[in-house]
Amino acid sequence: MVSREDDSAFAPFGPLAPEQREHMLALGPRWNDDIIANRKAVIDCYTPLVMAAPMDKTRVERELAYGVHPRQVLDVFEPLDTPADTPREAVLFVHGGAFVRGSKSVNGAIYDNVCHWFARQGFVAVNVEYRLADEAPWPGGAQDVASALGWLREHAARWRIDPARIFVIGHSAGGAHAASCLFDPTLADAVRPRDVAGLVLISARLFADVDPRNPNAGPVRAYFGADESRYAERSPLTHAARCDVPVMIAVAEYENRFLDDYGAAFFIELLRHRGVPPRFVQMRGHNHTSIVAHFNSGEEYLGREILAFIASAPR
Repeated sequence: MVSREDDSAFAPFGPLAPEQREHMLALGPRWNDDIIANRKAVIDCYTPLVMAAPMDKTRVERELAYGVHPRQVLDVFEPLDTPADTPREAVLFVHGGAFVRGSKSVNGAIYDNVCHWFARQGFVAVNVEYRLADEAPWPGGAQDVASALGWLREHAARWRIDPARIFVIGHSAGGAHAASCLFDPTLADAVRPRDVAGLVLISARLFADVDPRNPNAGPVRAYFGADESRYAERSPLTHAARCDVPVMIAVAEYENRFLDDYGAAFFIELLRHRGVPPRFVQMRGHNHTSIVAHFNSGEEYLGREILAFIASAPR
């Protein structure tokens, strides 16, 4: 357990070496100048650190198929030191990639680090791959999240998962897929709200836009289609009022353009609908990639916020 006295665990980029920390802090204000190159810089920075984190108390089963397509696979990270007779909570993580690229394990470290961290907290953590826009445009990604959730519920007993305590965490495009899976009326028959105990949206693409200032306008069009008149109805933000599960929203200070706006708009819509504000976290100093790449590096502010959100979800 990390205490608040350990400042590096809660300061932005605290566990990094001083020169790396300065590099990450300097990267933020120019994040959108070249998000591909800047993303690579973040991954290169964090990979050695998260690879050095303890992994000996986690068993990983990889490439388990939840569908017939080669990308419809997932990895399960199981904690080895939980009581044998106790049902376990689970998190299902859906990575990003601007709808047209990305992998659940970029280099054997990112995004395995997210699941390794949750497994260290006693969760069964599931890392989901899904089909990309070229083969599965809207709502293909959301359908894959629904299928992965169904598979996990079907196999919950194998990992002693409490099926009433499954939480979904989606980053970037993965957040769009997770939110659409739960809220879009087109997919209402795929997942029932009671199938999910809570949803965490990290830097999620919650509205489809092809604004020329959006660095991922092309990938958005590739997934949501050429007909821009349908973007609103296909956007998770439009269906926020249908959300009946606990939600946490996290954004970085330096986002891919507009994603922080959409996170705040989703927060406001949920507040208007429910009258009770959802948990909202802004990761100061962090960028669109480091907000997830930092998991299992020793910095734990966001992780601890998510644990508090999970603990607050009704049982």
